[in-house]
Amino acid sequence: MTKRCLLGVDIGTYSSKGVLVEEDGRIVAQHVVPHGMDMPKPGYFEHDADRVWWHDFREIVKNLLVKSKISPGQILGVGISAIGSCVLPVDAEGQPLRPAILYGIDTRATQEIEYLEKVLGREEIFRQSGMYLSSQASGPKILWIKNHEPEIFQKTKWFLTSQAYLVYKLTGQTTIDIYTASGYAPLFDMHNLCWREDVAPYITPTNRLPKPRWSCEVAGAVTDQAARETGLTSGMPVIVGTTDAAAEAISAGMREFNDMMLMFGSSIFFIVKTAELIKTRHFWGAPFLEKNTYAFLGGMSTGGSLTKWFRDQFAPQEVEREVSKGENAYQLLAELAAQSPAGARGLIALPYFAGERTPLNDPRAKGMFFGLSLKHTRADMYRALLEGVGFGIRHNLEVMGEEGVKPGRILATGGGTKNSLWLQIVSDISRVELAIPEQQIGASYGDAFMAGVGIGLFKSLTEVNQWVKMEKIVKPDLKTHEEYALPYRLFRSLYEATKPFMHELSRFW
Repeated sequence: MTKRCLLGVDIGTYSSKGVLVEEDGRIVAQHVVPHGMDMPKPGYFEHDADRVWWHDFREIVKNLLVKSKISPGQILGVGISAIGSCVLPVDAEGQPLRPAILYGIDTRATQEIEYLEKVLGREEIFRQSGMYLSSQASGPKILWIKNHEPEIFQKTKWFLTSQAYLVYKLTGQTTIDIYTASGYAPLFDMHNLCWREDVAPYITPTNRLPKPRWSCEVAGAVTDQAARETGLTSGMPVIVGTTDAAAEAISAGMREFNDMMLMFGSSIFFIVKTAELIKTRHFWGAPFLEKNTYAFLGGMSTGGSLTKWFRDQFAPQEVEREVSKGENAYQLLAELAAQSPAGARGLIALPYFAGERTPLNDPRAKGMFFGLSLKHTRADMYRALLEGVGFGIRHNLEVMGEEGVKPGRILATGGGTKNSLWLQIVSDISRVELAIPEQQIGASYGDAFMAGVGIGLFKSLTEVNQWVKMEKIVKPDLKTHEEYALPYRLFRSLYEATKPFMHELSRFW
């Protein structure tokens, strides 16, 4: 019997991943394309849409077809996710006018946030958008382009996010999924699921924004031009798609209300599936991927980006062993961190190396190692970074609870789950169980399932349990949890004590 497959592609911060999956969830082929991220100035993070996003998509499709030895005609549909929400201005011919401004790690629009809060009212923004403005919001970034690059703003036909650009390249249709559109605050009306005309004069006319649609809807079909460029079959259906974290939640097996996805990517991201829209002062609320489902959202600005920073700056011998012997540098660093005890010998790291999103929502927050002495080693420093992320996760969970959201199952996913020490640290610090799915392919696997929903193979995303099973449960060690009481208290106090000095340092970058 001829295999019939679904194609899922995810464009991430540092790499793009694709997968071909049979209708029953069995993996036919996978491919990964690494890429870089541009930082033209401190606090500015960008991708070249064609050199990264479209290039990677084409490379992934080409390699998947070679690896799988299937014909393009055996692919039933395409699902795409990507980092978000991003801001990419394109002209009337669909050509990018500048590199894409990335999601919450890009903090350039701080002044625009302050301006919009002043003219629109901070509480009114919260009432309409379900969230306060932060570096995660795309509306201020569009306004930044208007203020700082007026010639580009004038030439712009559409402001697209990452997956929307790929869907446009494939189908010629300009779309944005409702979940990602909510990240375009304050332009999006969370209650009526449409763009806000009353806000348009302050940012951009809404006719430059694509029509919001549900993520699993079919956006269009692969055009003849796109078929020539990618090797896909003309007429193949392509769904609207979504942001990477939402697709990752599906790949992790999220199906029930109160399930929570904890994504260990370049940043840390949380999604709790809820039955109603929850407005919160520290987090974000949004419609989710299907009608009558909602998401309670949070995210830390750093996660895997910290481990990458440490590897690049302080681990030349591990990198050399990776190059010369084929060993994994991150695994070697995990073994190094295991040499340090819980609490990292009194060393505490604040993980705010790119500002912080929830629950602080402070783009001017700074990273820190506190308590350094001559006794400390690289092992202590690396463990302190892992624990700092763990403390940040606990901080988020505690504030969630204060605002009435208490997750049920916590589904851990992302590249960081390969580090079993890190998972145990997070479990011990927060005193929670972490469920680890068997498949750790990531968002692209969720994209493929979403494509299956879009073309009618599955009735809804709740059927994802047909594909996703749990591999193991990480349980907290209660004795170790108690050992973290003092370091965690100091962690919480350090930010408040040094916040004024952090903000003073912001003048330098």
